[in-house]
Amino acid sequence: MKNLYILIFSLVLIACGNSEKNIETVEEIQTGSNEIDITKEQFKGEKMAFGSLTEQEFNETVKTNGMIDVPPHNKSSVTSFFGGYITKTPLLVGDKVVKGQLLVTLENTEYVEIQQNYLEVAEQLNYLKSEFTRQKTLFDENITSEKNFLKAESTYKSNLAHYNGLRKKLEMMHINPISVEQGHISSTINIYAPIEGHVTKVNVSNGTYVSPADIIMEIVDTDHIHLELSIFEKDILKIKKDQDILFTIPEASNKTFVAEVHLVGTTIDEKSRRVKVHGHIDNTQTNFIVGMFVEAEILVKSRKSSALPKEAIINLENEFYVLVLKNETETEFHLEKVKIEKGNETEAFVEILNIDALNDKQILTKGTYMLLNEGGGGHDH
Repeated sequence: MKNLYILIFSLVLIACGNSEKNIETVEEIQTGSNEIDITKEQFKGEKMAFGSLTEQEFNETVKTNGMIDVPPHNKSSVTSFFGGYITKTPLLVGDKVVKGQLLVTLENTEYVEIQQNYLEVAEQLNYLKSEFTRQKTLFDENITSEKNFLKAESTYKSNLAHYNGLRKKLEMMHINPISVEQGHISSTINIYAPIEGHVTKVNVSNGTYVSPADIIMEIVDTDHIHLELSIFEKDILKIKKDQDILFTIPEASNKTFVAEVHLVGTTIDEKSRRVKVHGHIDNTQTNFIVGMFVEAEILVKSRKSSALPKEAIINLENEFYVLVLKNETETEFHLEKVKIEKGNETEAFVEILNIDALNDKQILTKGTYMLLNEGGGGHDH
């Protein structure tokens, strides 16, 4: 039992010793000591590793924002040329429609009046045409006066213009004039889809009265969606056609999507001092929705530069350091703390600007986090 107490006491002393060494290592890094020793056993146990400067690609980007949109010809606001009451609305927001599909049906007594007027004018036209033909023949044979001929001609042509105008109205109402001439008169007209796409807005319900100025619904063709970005005046000369765009939709996804610059605007908005940039999107990436807000980076320049993994960088009160191998013994690595100047960053690497201090050096690239936060047995040199 006595030997057991001695063993436990010894283990406690060893544990306390290691803990003190851990604290010392952290304090060395944090309090300004430039040299740190790490045992090779600790180096292996913490899976540390040395590395050196490598060439990495860094992109210069222009950050911007905008939205997902479609070209004007891929968006249609559905209206009616003639006012009326809605009697049929079979579609809901999100429904897919094809060009020419029935959207809504309108009813109004005015439609009946237009068709009646057309029938009356059509009947008069037949009589006036024959009268005009008769007067022309008589005039050519010097049987009737020029006055009678001109009067018949004027009346016929005036009626013909009225007839053609009413016929055009019927066509705009999607009513077949031939059917009207056969006596088929309808109090309703149909509105059809002008483009293929999805219904994005429905502003009416059964019984609603719509005037020619009212938008009944909106259809958007999402086959040609694009990015509509706004670029500050100071950055616009950097933007060129075919440059890559990386963008995210912060409200909907953490994923990064890809597009490319297709058109660069040629005018600056006087209020915002921004220029519009149109970007093409690969639609296979996801189901984008028109109106989504996006944050984007346009890659304007790419270059290679010396860099280190982010894990190698130690941040002490907003000053940045790396640990460089100074020399080693059979049991220890002697490291030196070297201040660095950071440049651009990627997800994995940091550009190093003062490379002269690190060229041909072995740099601790793995395990600095463990060393800084947990220690591992290092001690003063």
